Amino acid sequence: KKALKRDNRYQRDKKRKLCKRRAAIEPIIGHLKSDFRLSRNLLKGQVGDEINVLMAACAWNLKKWLVIATIFLFWQKLGLFFVKYLRFFAALDKKQFC
Repeated sequence: KKALKRDNRYQRDKKRKLCKRRAAIEPIIGHLKSDFRLSRNLLKGQVGDEINVLMAACAWNLKKWLVIATIFLFWQKLGLFFVKYLRFFAALDKKQFC
């Protein structure tokens, strides 16, 4: 609901907070509808709706975890690469001075 002139400060702040919360959730719902097949439900009844939403939410979380794991593994491999070549160059420096 939109804030009205007759609303007191508490009511206006409460409505603004609810609007901000909804604005944060709407993009997620849009992605679930378009990317995770929530636009049309082929399962029957309320139980079918719940199953469909649960499966979409699981897919959303799994995708998020895979992205995080991929980033973590990338940085881990990059770190191992640098450690390997730093040791290699350190060994070269020792050989030059010996």
